[in-house]
Amino acid sequence: MKVLDLFAGIGGLSLGFQKAGFEVVAAYDNWQAATEIYKANFNHDVIHKDLSQISDYQIFKDYHPEIIIGGPPCQDFSSAGKRNENLGRADLTISFAQIVSKVKPTWFVMENVERITKSLTLKKALKIFKQAGYGLSYEILDASRCGVPQLRKRFFLIGKRSVRDGFLDYYLSNYLTQQPMTIFDYLGNELGIEFYYRHPWSYKRRAIFSIYEPSPTIRGVNRPIPKGYKKHPADAADMTENVRPLTTIERSYIQTFPKEFKLKGTKTALEQMIGNAVPVKLAEYVALKIKEFNFYK
Repeated sequence: MKVLDLFAGIGGLSLGFQKAGFEVVAAYDNWQAATEIYKANFNHDVIHKDLSQISDYQIFKDYHPEIIIGGPPCQDFSSAGKRNENLGRADLTISFAQIVSKVKPTWFVMENVERITKSLTLKKALKIFKQAGYGLSYEILDASRCGVPQLRKRFFLIGKRSVRDGFLDYYLSNYLTQQPMTIFDYLGNELGIEFYYRHPWSYKRRAIFSIYEPSPTIRGVNRPIPKGYKKHPADAADMTENVRPLTTIERSYIQTFPKEFKLKGTKTALEQMIGNAVPVKLAEYVALKIKEFNFYK
């Protein structure tokens, strides 16, 4: 199936669908730094464009997409953001829904943070999708049970034209692994450490983790160990000279980007783009469920 990726970032969704055997024909994003990385890693069209004000939907129709995928920016819903739907970024979810409703691909996949389920914006988007004739399935997936060594819960909404709601629920929820994937399961001893530091939201939370557990959610910041850090009772180990933060490239591995994936740009921008990305293996999991549904139906 031909795939169009909106709000593509550095390409986590695109790469996951590509690995599952889909043909990605084009991608759009409005962050120049992200589109430069995307261009370095994919051969199809990459367009730098603001999708918040679209009047000409023919630019998308010209690619004849059978499926539109995308992760509209989620800061206004995220627990890491201000949780204020009036800041403007939540409107991009509506933009995604409007593009899908005008282009009318057979399928769409929208990814976002778990907290979007509590938003008025999602209700508005669902109404747009239903009026356009889509049956809808959605699931909150834990990436660590989809082949990703990271505890990361993400909301996936999948639509297909002219089917009943809930059509993909079984496929999304019944193939998850029983046990979460650990960093060691995925990378073995490649990091050269057993314990690492991940800066907490507050010092009421632990900050030292083991490779023998899933990583906590990779965020858009990656801070050094502060001087005089005091051990939290739940830390996986004492603070020693062998404990360090993960590097930028190591964080991309935990997001399941392959080692040959090219990264460039400032460290601050890279950390944010990696933290914002959809884990490749999580996207691949969803893409494979769509293929399985098509095979059996």
